[in-house]
Amino acid sequence: MKKLLTLKLLIILSTLFIQQGLFSQTPKHSFDVLNYQLYFDIYNCFKSPYPRSFIANNKITFKVDSTLNNINLNAVNTSLVIDSVKLFNGPALTFTHTNNILNIILDRTYNPGETVNVIVYYRHNNVIDNAFYVSNGMVFTDSPPEGARKWFPCWDKPSDKATVDITIKVPSNVRIGSNGRLADSTVTGDTIYYHWISRDPVATYLVVMTGRVNYNIDIIYWKRPSNPNDSIPTRFYFSSGENYTPIKNIMNVMLSYFSAKFGEYPFEKAGFATAASGSGFQWAGMENQTLITLCFNCWSENLVVHEFSHMWFGDMITCGTWADIWLNEGFATFMEAIWKERTGGYTAYKNDINSKAGTYFSQNAGFPIYVPAWQNYTPSIDSLYHYGIIYCKGACVLHLLRYHLNDSIFFSILNSYATDTNNFKYKNATTNEFNQLCNQISAQNLDWFFNAWVKQPNHPVYQNSYTITNLGSGNWKVDFLIKQVQTNAGFFPCKFQIRVVFTSGPDSTLTIFNNINQQLFTFNFDRQPTNVLFDPNNYVVLKSATTIGIKEITKNIPDKYKLEQNYPNPFNSSTNIKFHIPEKTFVKLKILDLLGREVALVVNENLQAGEYEINWNVYSSPRTELSSGVYFYRLETDNFSDVKRMILVK
Repeated sequence: MKKLLTLKLLIILSTLFIQQGLFSQTPKHSFDVLNYQLYFDIYNCFKSPYPRSFIANNKITFKVDSTLNNINLNAVNTSLVIDSVKLFNGPALTFTHTNNILNIILDRTYNPGETVNVIVYYRHNNVIDNAFYVSNGMVFTDSPPEGARKWFPCWDKPSDKATVDITIKVPSNVRIGSNGRLADSTVTGDTIYYHWISRDPVATYLVVMTGRVNYNIDIIYWKRPSNPNDSIPTRFYFSSGENYTPIKNIMNVMLSYFSAKFGEYPFEKAGFATAASGSGFQWAGMENQTLITLCFNCWSENLVVHEFSHMWFGDMITCGTWADIWLNEGFATFMEAIWKERTGGYTAYKNDINSKAGTYFSQNAGFPIYVPAWQNYTPSIDSLYHYGIIYCKGACVLHLLRYHLNDSIFFSILNSYATDTNNFKYKNATTNEFNQLCNQISAQNLDWFFNAWVKQPNHPVYQNSYTITNLGSGNWKVDFLIKQVQTNAGFFPCKFQIRVVFTSGPDSTLTIFNNINQQLFTFNFDRQPTNVLFDPNNYVVLKSATTIGIKEITKNIPDKYKLEQNYPNPFNSSTNIKFHIPEKTFVKLKILDLLGREVALVVNENLQAGEYEINWNVYSSPRTELSSGVYFYRLETDNFSDVKRMILVK
């Protein structure tokens, strides 16, 4: 019989497993590409009539992970023509190229652990494929999510990261950037050969080259805190008429700030290159590793912060599968708020998070930020890069995690995540692995958080109520009922603050943890409460909530049931309703339309004998489209029923 682990044992095992890398859940493949050595002759792409055709070769070094005698690479047939394949310094190999797959038959069966080098000679057709772009003296690549296979044969999945060595032949009046460092540039007549090498592994969709005739370039340097003799260049490639200076002026500040929070900048260089206006670049920015692409003159601080923070979250640590894309985009979107907090404090941070929550609400398409099925197939661009869900809700979930823990633990988690060389740094991460790291660092089991807020769609909808009861002798009781009523998702556990307001003296703020639906919390006070506020600072931004208060006006026991006329009446948005009950009983107070249909259930609980007053707001109704007109409110108990008429005027 299996038994549940205690939380303490779970944390011990989680720590051990993470340290040993036993929680790795990134998909495994039959071979692991170690390096792509690419040669591109794109000289003619910069000459009128600017063809998209080029010749190239790709030496692929891979390690065998399971016994094999052939390998499959992604290579889109409409874009690429394979001329020949051979072992490097060896014989020609048989291959087929159909259905966008290049199948290479190896010369023998290889065993796990062996390293193989094959070289593929190929051509790119003169076609528009939305990955290799050519226009009027500009060439750039843009590969998310699986466009690399359109311009070089590769195993094109985010989990496959390899170093790259790229040589590019262009006219001598062209500047062209790529991943990693510029090893050399050799001029021969009217030709220049740029040689870029990335010592750090790159996901295929983050491999890039961007060049233009007479491209402008500026370079500044940042000294590593760990080694002031190691100066990291930031290369700015831009066209005439662009103003990149504001970003240049804060670039070293940004490098220092993110390095202090998430570990020292992980790459050999930083870089930005803008795509020319009308060149076809479809994004505002794309976080290609060490050479970010921006749209023309898009030197927005917020955009640059987003793309640059990807160097840690998305490039250095890349999503294990497309199901985990929020670990890239949600994190980078959250970093926009963290950057604002640097100068504007928590208020600026929170305003940004509130704005992102608003975007999520307006764009919510009803799926979670983690979709398990995306592990096995690539969704549409609109879903994979859904701004409201993947970006904004992803950022808000990180805010909720920060709120649930505390700053010390939360930022310790992010720093550990970004500096863990055994499991994450320069590698891939899945949502479950990040969940387990959070468990380890926080010494808490946070599975409930990820199961609810990451793996469920939508958000909680609260219809809360509270009752203020006079206990006599100067003592008062507050019963606060938290109720979730959403039907498009399960239950969302969460920590909340409740603020109690009194007739005199300071407010009292209480912290509770809501872990079951319709959970009742009771508080006792020696002064009279007048109001109770739910999540008064709106820390839990991913929610919709209304709270109805039932106030016991007096402890005097009335001699009969009575439902009074609401006031004001007519009313615009809210009105007060008083009623008397002479005995303890179950009370329902309903709002009905002219046809007798229930539009709101305001009270639905046991109440002690007394005189009560509630304030009902029309916008607390699930049917917030209530129009102006006549409505009724009905009081029902076991021994009494009465109805009165009220008028809503909008």
